[in-house]
Amino acid sequence: MSPLGNLLRSSLGRKLIMALTGIVMVGFVVGHLAGNLQIFQSPDHLNGYAAFLHQLGPLLWVARIVLLASVALHIWAATSLTLENKRARGNEGYAVKTWLRASLASRAVRWTGYIVLAFLLYHLAHFTLGIAGAEHFKANLPSYTMQEDYHVAGYLVVTKGTAVPDVHSMVILGFQSPVVSLFYIIAVGLLSFHLLHGIDSLFQTLGWRTTNWAGVLRAVALAFCVLYFAGNLLIPGAVLTGAKGLRPGFAREAVKTTSVLR
Repeated sequence: MSPLGNLLRSSLGRKLIMALTGIVMVGFVVGHLAGNLQIFQSPDHLNGYAAFLHQLGPLLWVARIVLLASVALHIWAATSLTLENKRARGNEGYAVKTWLRASLASRAVRWTGYIVLAFLLYHLAHFTLGIAGAEHFKANLPSYTMQEDYHVAGYLVVTKGTAVPDVHSMVILGFQSPVVSLFYIIAVGLLSFHLLHGIDSLFQTLGWRTTNWAGVLRAVALAFCVLYFAGNLLIPGAVLTGAKGLRPGFAREAVKTTSVLR
């Protein structure tokens, strides 16, 4: 059998796949949050960021394909390992002991993973494709707006005077719905909980978690997840409390935007 086949069949190989795809997804959620937090700057920042992403063209699709492939491989490896472990347990007594020894995050990681996947699909349908919550957006369609200069790493990527979709207003309109905001907060909380176990397992799979470092690495994982949840909580929280509102001059009679990546 080929080395790839042996990797996919072995438990260690599938754990390594989970670790590597997990790194890809952690990188995505951090980048996604960093981009979204630009909502607390002027509207030109978030709008310019979204316009820049769309200017990437084929590169954006490469990133999407890599992310989707990572999610698919991660789910496949996790599901196959879970089924394999169930078959290996044999008797009920061993299963009960294993359950009692497992951490809360470990026991819940499968269900939080599937719930988070459902949330991501809804989130994309809501903010990117404009399918979910369409009636809300029909009444408050974000307009195209004139962009100021937008730089990435010191390079000018969107020039002043470019007409770009008003993603800033689109996000605020979306989170003005308490139901959408509550769903978002709960889902991000579950994602943070999922990451807590995932990052801890990643350290173990890569051989970084030793007796001396286990406590430190677990504290690092916990701090990361708390900060990630708090960062995501800021956005709907600011909108619901009125601390962050629509840009001045926002037009209700807006031009319908094309699909916008978030």
